[in-house]
Order: sequence, then C-alpha cells, then structure tokens
Amino acid sequence: MAIKHRMGGRAARRVLRSTPLSKDERPVRPGHLGGRFKPLSDSDITQIHHAVLDTLETIGIADPLPAQVELITSAGGFLTKEGRLGFPRSLVEDVVSHSYSKNIVLYGQDKKHDLDLTDERVYFGTAGAAVHLVDVETRESRDSTIIDLYDAARIVDQMEHIHFFQRSMVPRDIEDPREMDLNTCYASVTGTSKHVGTSFVLPDHANECIDMLQVISGSERLWLQRPFVSCSCCFVVPPLRFAEDACRVLEACVNRGMPILLLSAGQAGATSPAALAGSVVQAVAEVLAGFIYVNLLKKGHPAIFGTWPFVSDLRTGAMSGGSGEQAILMAACGQMGRFYNLPTGIAAGMADSKLPDAQSGYEKAYTDVLAGHSGANLVYESAGMQASLLGCCLESYIIDNDMLGAINRTIRGIEVNDETLSIQVMRDVCIDGPSHYLGHNQTLSLMECDYVYPDVGNRQSPKEWNEADRPDLLDAALRKTKEILHNHFPRHVGESSDRIIREKFPVRLPRDKMVRRD
Repeated sequence: MAIKHRMGGRAARRVLRSTPLSKDERPVRPGHLGGRFKPLSDSDITQIHHAVLDTLETIGIADPLPAQVELITSAGGFLTKEGRLGFPRSLVEDVVSHSYSKNIVLYGQDKKHDLDLTDERVYFGTAGAAVHLVDVETRESRDSTIIDLYDAARIVDQMEHIHFFQRSMVPRDIEDPREMDLNTCYASVTGTSKHVGTSFVLPDHANECIDMLQVISGSERLWLQRPFVSCSCCFVVPPLRFAEDACRVLEACVNRGMPILLLSAGQAGATSPAALAGSVVQAVAEVLAGFIYVNLLKKGHPAIFGTWPFVSDLRTGAMSGGSGEQAILMAACGQMGRFYNLPTGIAAGMADSKLPDAQSGYEKAYTDVLAGHSGANLVYESAGMQASLLGCCLESYIIDNDMLGAINRTIRGIEVNDETLSIQVMRDVCIDGPSHYLGHNQTLSLMECDYVYPDVGNRQSPKEWNEADRPDLLDAALRKTKEILHNHFPRHVGESSDRIIREKFPVRLPRDKMVRRD
C-alpha cells in the first residue's frame, strides 16, 4: 500500500468528509449484530427458564377472557380451581419451538427504514407515554400536545441513529380516548416514514386506525403486505393477570395484520419481585403466555418479546429508569429473548434526570450500552425521555442521536483481517515514510467508513473552543431542533390520502402546522 505523504492530508480529509457515503459504506448502520454482553451465565438462563415453566404451570395467569380459556385449553392448557389459566410445559415449549415468527421484518413507509429482526440485529428507537414536554430554555415542563408529538416524529425522521419511532408523548390537549388514539397514530405516521409504534385503549380504536392506515397504504392488500405500524400492547397487568381491554385490542390487531409488541411492564418491588432474577422470571412468563395466545390466534403472526420490567427506588417506591439495576435487568431480559430465539424488544435510556444534563447523559449511556450489547433487536425509550418517562425533550433527541451513533459503533466492534492488522501500513510509515499515518491512504479510506463523528457534540481543543465563544451542547441541540422544525415537513403521505383521512376521521392536527411558514 503506497504512502500518501501530507501533501495536504488535511485538505484530502476535508474532501472525503464532504463526499456523502452510501448506506453500506457508513461506519454504523441499522442492524449491527449485538449479543456480546451476557449478564446471565448458561446455568442462570437454564434456571430462569425452568422457573418460568414452573410459574406458568403452577401459578398461571389470572382473569382470562372466555375466548382465551377456550383457545388455550383446547391446545392443552387448563383452568385452575382459582380460575387461573395454566400453561403446561409441553404447550410452552411446543409453541416456542415451532413458531414461524422468529424472523420478522418491521416495515417503514419508506423501504430504506425496514427493520430486519433476525439474529441479534440491533435497532434503537423511541417510546414512552410522557405527559410533559421539557423546555430547555426555560427549564420548565408543560403538558404535551399533539403538535409536540408530530414535532418529535419530524425530528426522529431526521436522526440517523434513531431507527424507529414509537409514540413518546400523550397529547394532553385531546381528552376523548378514541380521538387521542387516532390522532396519536396520525401524527406519528405523518411525521416520519420510519416504522411507527402506537397503542390503543379499545379494539374499536385499533380498527379505526387500521382503516386509516389502509388509506395511506393504498388498499387492505398493500397494508397486509407491509404493515408499517405496530401495536404496543400491555396485555397483562402484573403480577400475572390478563388485562381485558388490552387483550381485545391484541385480538383486533392480530385479525387486521398489525404486528404486536407483547409488553409486560412490572415494577420490581411493587408489581414484580424485588429480586432481579424473580423480576425476569415473572416478565418472561407473562410475555410467553402472550406469545402462546397470539400464535394460537394466528400462527406466525409477527410478535415481539417485550419484557420491560422496571425498577423502583425502594426508599420511595418511585420508578428509577436510569438506575444500574434497570440497566442490568433489561440486558438480562434481552438475553432471555435471544435464548428463546424470538424477536425481542427491551427498554433503556429512561433517564431519571429532569433535564438533558450530566446525570441524564450517564444514565442514558450505560442503560443504552448494556441494552444494545445484550442482543435484543429493539431498544425502545433509547432517546428523548426524561424524568423516568414523565417528560420528553425534543433537544434530547438531537443529543441522544450522537450518543446512539457512538454506542452503535461499539456494537459493530472491530474487524480483524490481514488488511486491518496493518503490518504493511506500519512498514510503509516506519521504514519508507514520514513516521506518521496522517496522510496514508488507509487513514484516508477509513476516516469516514470506520469512524463516527458527533453532530452536536464538541471535539474542539480548549483553545479552539474558547475562540469559538465556548459553544454549549444544549445551545447546539436547541439550534438544530429549531432548524429541523422550521425546515423539515415530511411529504410521504400524499395529499389525496391525507384529504380522504381528514374527511373520514376526526384529525385534530392543524394542516397549517404541517407546512413551512416563512
């Protein structure tokens, strides 16, 4: 490999930086393989698995719907004298081992955003049901609105390292549950062409939203070919009880072809055991019960293993989304999902900090790192959330996007081969060259495809930073947020489809908020 001396190595690097890379050439991209971090040993996993089987067979799930009882008992389940639905080991193992939904794709409206959930491919995204929007300029919070949700989707649409958008805020300006569900879905799918996750209070709401989504798709057939919205369904109420309305929502979504995130969200020390291993056991048992339920309704229906046990601060009982216990608990759940070889989604990045400050940074970093390396396919809540999910901050999406790019680079790992071992490169530089690598063609070729650079993070020297008036991270994020919200108005939903939707459904997002106004 011939040496390129400094002949303007800096100028050459500037040229490379100004040349856009194809998706395959970028240093990180959606779907790198995780799974290197394994908090549970093989023996641990075996013990948890057998405890899960014991839980489902000897304790079971309370409050089953009559249709659930009929469906599951006809497949080998049983109803206990206490009215709980029991799942024998043979039923659990048979459904999991013969499921056709192990390898699924979550579609985007734009095909470039499709998420292939095979193996340990990792994707970062949002989620949450925050009731407040955090204003970094005033350091105050206010009730979140439907416009805030649309703005969040628009920002995520522009973030390279946030791969999907699950609704992150509740529109507090819409009181009617039906209109809230429909407008939440509408604001999300019009704000981004990435895969969207949402939720529904009642099955009628789900059916109405799917009617709307079919308008966007162009037909029922096209929707079923590429369902670009999934339902986040809390079908259980921990500990170990079915949730009636949510189960009916689940059935509606399965019938209409919408992928399901089977969500168990107990809170350690409150609605799940304080022992972290026990919390994992309960969450896995609850989600496997839902997985059996879905596959008996429609074998192979796309379903995500959504074990989300949260952590309490046991001094107060308050949720602590940014704790070390939360980080290791979610990583263990990610590992269990891979043990069952099921598409797996966990939650991380749920800072307890109320603002995007230093506490927020370290809480998000270690929770997202462990989640990403656990091998879970989908890391929800990974960006934007503050105050243990009670607050959402638009500027946090910008900052967290930088963080997720760097984390994704750690997931990608290090490629070791004859070329990267660099013996000839060292010979070029040390024997035949200038004793530095700055202008070498390996350096120039790898600077963009091996290295990730922050968008708003600052890497200037102290001297350069002082000369630039000491730029602040929050100020940079605020400027970027305003720039996106002023300029980026997605048009992937056609005007004719939008007109039909507005004529047929009670859309509350004003049309004039969806176009640029100078």
